[in-house]
Amino acid sequence: MFLRPNHRDKDGKRHTYWSLVETIRTPDGPRQRTLCHLGELHDSTQGRWLKTIEVFNDTGERHQLKLFPAEVAPPRDDTEVAHVLVHRVRLARTRQLGPCLLGLTLWRELQMDDFFAARVDQADADVPWSRVAAVLAINRLCAPGSELAIEERWYPTTALDDLLHLPDGTINDSRLYRALDHLLPHKTALERHLTARYGALFAAEFDVLLYDLTSSYVEGAAPKNSMMHRGYSRDHRPDCLQVVLAVIVNVAGFPLSYETFDGNRADVTTLETVMRMVERKYGQARRVWVFDRGIVSEANLAAIRRRGGQYLVGTRRTQLGTVERALLEGTWTQVRDDVEAQLVPMPGGTETYVLCRSTVRREKERAIRQRFSTRLEGRLKRLEKRVATGRLKDRAKIERALGRLQASSASVADLYTMGVREENGTLRLEWALIEDRRTWRDAREGAYLLRTNLEGQTAEELWTKYIQLTEAEAAFRALKSELAVRPVFHQLERRVKAHLLVAFLGYALWVTLKHLLHRRGTGLTPARALAQLATLQSADIVLPTTDGREIRLRRVATPTPEQQQLLDQLDITIPAHLEWNAECSGDLVTS
Repeated sequence: MFLRPNHRDKDGKRHTYWSLVETIRTPDGPRQRTLCHLGELHDSTQGRWLKTIEVFNDTGERHQLKLFPAEVAPPRDDTEVAHVLVHRVRLARTRQLGPCLLGLTLWRELQMDDFFAARVDQADADVPWSRVAAVLAINRLCAPGSELAIEERWYPTTALDDLLHLPDGTINDSRLYRALDHLLPHKTALERHLTARYGALFAAEFDVLLYDLTSSYVEGAAPKNSMMHRGYSRDHRPDCLQVVLAVIVNVAGFPLSYETFDGNRADVTTLETVMRMVERKYGQARRVWVFDRGIVSEANLAAIRRRGGQYLVGTRRTQLGTVERALLEGTWTQVRDDVEAQLVPMPGGTETYVLCRSTVRREKERAIRQRFSTRLEGRLKRLEKRVATGRLKDRAKIERALGRLQASSASVADLYTMGVREENGTLRLEWALIEDRRTWRDAREGAYLLRTNLEGQTAEELWTKYIQLTEAEAAFRALKSELAVRPVFHQLERRVKAHLLVAFLGYALWVTLKHLLHRRGTGLTPARALAQLATLQSADIVLPTTDGREIRLRRVATPTPEQQQLLDQLDITIPAHLEWNAECSGDLVTS
């Protein structure tokens, strides 16, 4: 790095500006990048200065120090002049600023700083717990990690200490763990606060609720956590104990609430508990519940009706047989380029089926069916050969072999007739494709069935409302990938629940960023926006002087044009100075 003079003629005068420059390697060869502009050097005696900074003397009195490069002659009558050794200027304490600044902006946009300050900062602490909560949530958005990883690897590389006004050495894993205990009691108030903020910022409505569940496994035995059990693992880790997480979002993906269940809790048994929880927090209302077939039961649907609610849910494929006539002869409505649907009234007149058929889904299911049919026919041929050659003569064993084949190919077994026939004392295996079912087989591929008690809506409106369930699935993808909610390393129940609360906070920041990026027309995803700002850093410019002192200027690097455009679109102003405290974060002079 070196100091570069830049000359400009203006109004008949020569102006000299100084900047700190570094040489970098690029695919096109060495290039020079400006890190920071230090100001103007005038030619006159009175104005020959590059920059003036505030310092404190030994008695605490404030005075001004005029800074000069060593080769520039200082004013003769000025005793407060520092000679800078240009060739020893260096950059120190580089910190990642961009993603943290974005996360803190979102945190304040949701007014989370005020929310937690009013609830947890009354407790005596060296550091306000609301700021520790900000560290946990911003980490979950930017680079999710454990509390130990935050202390050792992530936090020391960020500028959060400057942005949040945190003294050095105050963020450690012990303080982060204790912060979890302070946050958890405010879960209900937090959910209500966020719901109100989503409404104020984005006019979000919560009359249609999308409900889904996922699971997160725990590392370790967790002997003191009664919630941890083995169950249906969506993480493909049946060997691990897990906790079940239920999330409720609206059609835009804004979370209304979440709940935790024991790891062996069946999905279908969770709905009534969640509905009572929503009513307790937000009151009774005529809400529309949308969820998939894994949560559907007659008892659940009856519970929604008792509360005056409405539902639009998926059904199992076995129910397609009840609408066979409509599937073969019904009138379809095009609801999207590759999807068509029709309404089929259910007996009794209180509910309606929405029969849907997708071209893309049909091609996928046809390929799956052909693979299973080819495999089943190949096994039937081999079994037929064993019987015909006399290698398998026991009728009971033949029938058991047929049963195993039907069980392993259940999705296509109903399309075939299979049996054992005795002819002249010899057993023969007979099987064939049922031709009468060929039409039904082709018609059901790509078809699926929805069930609703909503009235006065078209097939297109109902299908569009149900397909928004993908927003709940997107929430889970964000939680599990970008926000890394799994695995869980905590062993105590309260810490596991607090870990999920921090993940919920991270998702609140993530979904807010998602909608801000969409509203401002950036065309970026949250992950792309964070990656674009990742190279925006702050650093200390260290200026050694000829009298043995060092002058430190804490500055922010000049953003690239792409970064500046994104910051402008999000109404974020980067600070030129990070000088909240002269002793640890501002400009200072050391001997």
